[in-house]
Amino acid sequence: MTLHEHTIPTQGVHHITLTGAGRQITLDFWEGVLGMPFIFEQPNLDNPKESHLYFDPGDDRLITVFCDESREPQIGNTPIVPGAVHHLAFEVSQAVSIHLPEKLDSLGVAHSGLKDRGFMTSIYFREPLGLLIELAAYKFTPPNGVSRARVLFEAHRLRVVAGDLSISDIHVAQALALLAHRDVPSLSDFDAE
Repeated sequence: MTLHEHTIPTQGVHHITLTGAGRQITLDFWEGVLGMPFIFEQPNLDNPKESHLYFDPGDDRLITVFCDESREPQIGNTPIVPGAVHHLAFEVSQAVSIHLPEKLDSLGVAHSGLKDRGFMTSIYFREPLGLLIELAAYKFTPPNGVSRARVLFEAHRLRVVAGDLSISDIHVAQALALLAHRDVPSLSDFDAE
């Protein structure tokens, strides 16, 4: 499939809205555990009985939660059914990532432990209503002017050619080597002429 004039050109995630329970349980997790500043609150404009809390996850986008004090938290995992959200992943620095197990332990939050995903590290845990949360740290910095998506596209292509199961450090390193100076000419090339 190729993109063409009939597709809608998205430019990133604008916000994600979750259905929450009470206001305080929402504040305690999103701001208290994840450190996302609580930036504003207003009624849910489609259901004024609910409060709409807005949090800044750190990338100038929004995480919002509809709160209703009459809804009780349903402890347990969110259902794994078609159309359901499996998990939300938030980016953290690699320097933060290596300390996440100890940090979550100190907050009393059960977690998966740090997992190496080849191109990133991840740790998983559940928020108070059962939604799976991932904190992920990329293991690479893309070259100037190159998106992470482009690096991962190239790493995937190299992985497929190599017949490997998933992207690993070597595929990322090879992709970075291909992309690092691709648009910068060298005078050495002209000296050879």
